Amino acid sequence: MNYRKVTAIIRRDVLEKVEHVLQAMGVQGISVTKVKGYGEYADFYSSDWMVSHARIEIFTDETQADPIAQAIMNSAHIGAEGDGIVAILPVEKLYRIRTRAEVIANEI
Repeated sequence: MNYRKVTAIIRRDVLEKVEHVLQAMGVQGISVTKVKGYGEYADFYSSDWMVSHARIEIFTDETQADPIAQAIMNSAHIGAEGDGIVAILPVEKLYRIRTRAEVIANEI
């Protein structure tokens, strides 16, 4: 089975909405971290231009990566600069620390 990592950087004010959509889809696990940076949108009133966002990371089967990315985009979209980005990356191997075993089909 081939895995993908879906990484999204979104506005913090839409995070709860995105989380609910992912839970309703049956996504088995997500990690959320607070991040700051700038890209399409920068806070020029701040000395470092940084803007606070949330980063969501999801490891999933390759067949679910695009639907998850679409769901994130649909629920995080407000139509303004700084809405964020979504990336889908290939995962070469995935291990479960508890068992030290490589994760195989349907074990995420």
